[in-house]
This record gives sequence, C-alpha cells and structure tokens, in this order.
Amino acid sequence: MDDAEEDYMSDSFINVGQDIRPGMPMLRRVKESFKKEEKQKEANEKSRQKSIKEQEKEQRDAVLSVALGNENKGFAMLQKMGYKSGQPLGKSGSGIVEPIPLNITTGRSGLGHEEVKKRKAEEKLENYRRKIHNQKQTERQTADLFKMRMRTKREEQQVNWDLEKSQKACQQLDMQKGLKLPKEIWYWLRPREEKEDDEEEEGEEEEEDEQTASEKLQILTAYLREEYLYCIWCGTAYDDQEDLSSHCPGNTFADHE
Repeated sequence: MDDAEEDYMSDSFINVGQDIRPGMPMLRRVKESFKKEEKQKEANEKSRQKSIKEQEKEQRDAVLSVALGNENKGFAMLQKMGYKSGQPLGKSGSGIVEPIPLNITTGRSGLGHEEVKKRKAEEKLENYRRKIHNQKQTERQTADLFKMRMRTKREEQQVNWDLEKSQKACQQLDMQKGLKLPKEIWYWLRPREEKEDDEEEEGEEEEEDEQTASEKLQILTAYLREEYLYCIWCGTAYDDQEDLSSHCPGNTFADHE
C-alpha cells in the first residue's frame, strides 16, 4: 500500500472520542453559534452606547468652545446696552468675564444628591470625632478616678502609720511621767493579743467607733505637742513652746514633706 494514501481503518481517520449520536454535532454547533451572536450583540451595544456618549461630549465641547455671536439674542441685548466682548459684567466692571461653567451629571441621581451625600459624610465624620472625644474623656475620667482612689488609700495608710507612731510615743512619754493609765483608752497602743480579741468582738457585735483614725491622730498629736512639746514627724521633744513654734514646720504630715 502506498504511504501517501490514508488508511481509512486507522485511529487518525476514525475519531474514537467523537460523539456519533444522531443530531448531536449539529445541535452543539447551533448552540455555540447562538452564544457567539449574543456576545457580539452585547459588544456592539456597548460600543454603540460608548460612541454616542463620546459624540455627545465632542459636540458639547465644540459648542461651548465657540464664543457667543450676534446671532445669540441675549448677547445682542448686552451689546445694545454697551457691553463689549471680553469685558467684565456689571456697571462697575467687577463681574465675571467667562460664562458660568456647565457641569454635566452623567449618573442617575437627582438634583441635590451630591449635597445630601456630602452632608451625610460630614455628619458621619462629626459623629466619629464626637465618639472618639467621648471615649478619650471617659478614659481620662477613669484614670483620674483611679488616681484619686490610690491617693486616698495612701493617705489612709499614712494616717494609720502616724497614729500608731503617736500611740507608741504617747505611751512611752506617759509612762516616763509616771502615769499608769492613758488619758483615753486609745491614746496608748494596745498589745497584739488585746487587738485580736477586740477585732473578734467587733466582728461579732459590729460596734461602731465614734472617731475616725484621722480625728484620733489630730487629737493625739495635739496632746503630745501641748503636754510634752513633742512632734512625731520631727521625732524631737523641744525645750519650750517658742522652740517648738520656731523649729517645727507644723502639726500635720503635709507640713513636714
């Protein structure tokens, strides 16, 4: 057999994977052709719309670029009143020279839509700024409240320390003077065992103390200064009242800072 002649029984001639059902190749070709036609129509429509918009823009730009002539009734009326081309409008000549520009809206939104959109954007920005401001203000208030609580806690601790120091000094000075009992029961520092017993009794009976620690400290330091010329913050017993007034900064902890 000649090599140039095709073998009609070979796989190259018979497409084994081809769908040989009756009418299927024709139906497939028709569908593909229909899809191509639809795509072509859509492309032509978009091109036509684009070309119409471009043509309208070119015509509009061409008309606007041409200055008004005598054929325009409005311009002719201005010329009759003494107006000349290129001259500013107005009796004093302070008006505009060029016409007010024409703004073309290509979207589907109505008149005033841009102003409403701009106003909403400004309101949104203002609300955001107000929210950030309120948030920062709340954070500052929280921080100030925390600082105030910590300062109050430190002051209470300092008062308790100073009161205990005053009670120790008062007990020592009273005993040196020969006193067997304090002027007031809380003037002296009670032993730890008595404190624990009193705490248990207070927990059971919940007795309320008439005076605060700050008031007790004020009373006790005044007693030490008057009776013994002693200042717990200076840690010194002065010779006389004049010496106490001259060398002691004051009768509070803040005076000695």
